[in-house]
Amino acid sequence: MAKDNEKVNVKKEIWEWIYCIIIAIVVALLIRYFIFTPTMIKQTSMVPTLQEGERVFLSRMMRNFDEMPERGDIIIFEMPDGHPSDNQLPIAYYNSHDGLLDKFDRYFLELGKISYIKRVIGLPGEHIKILEGQVYINGEVIEETYLVEGLKTGTMDGEYCDVIIPEGCIFAMGDNRNGSMDSRVFGCIPLDKIEGEVLFRIWPLNKFGDIDK
Repeated sequence: MAKDNEKVNVKKEIWEWIYCIIIAIVVALLIRYFIFTPTMIKQTSMVPTLQEGERVFLSRMMRNFDEMPERGDIIIFEMPDGHPSDNQLPIAYYNSHDGLLDKFDRYFLELGKISYIKRVIGLPGEHIKILEGQVYINGEVIEETYLVEGLKTGTMDGEYCDVIIPEGCIFAMGDNRNGSMDSRVFGCIPLDKIEGEVLFRIWPLNKFGDIDK
């Protein structure tokens, strides 16, 4: 009888541990999706501001509360699947993901999805134009102190370097202007594709803190 009770207690303890682990994983996923998450920079498009291998703290508030980003914000967004087709607004193209399981895997677990990190340059309704290495917003050159001194902004042979940004979209570019695939090439990014805003750097420790805007 005592041995039977021991077996029951062991099984009960195992199930309690399994239950606790499942709850912990679910809570961690919810926090990661809805509130914040640390992430590692895997691209060089934001050099010199952010180096490959550095880690940053990413806020999800912008996505979950439909907040409008500000010019200069560093954001992460889903990589576009293509360019706008002819005679359409200059908005980056994304394949549709209609299946519930497909959406769960892609947007909640983030399986099979690639994200880009760039800086917000143009906002909805603004006229952005890149001319002779300068970026113009509504006819005025913008000051970009975060760029390497003397760096010129090229067109990257893109089609979208003289556009009026559609409502509900932003124009984003990397600080590494000569090594960044961005809105100059694939068009403006819909706000609902923004996954979060980079708040500050957490690694390496000697660079811990705010990032230049």
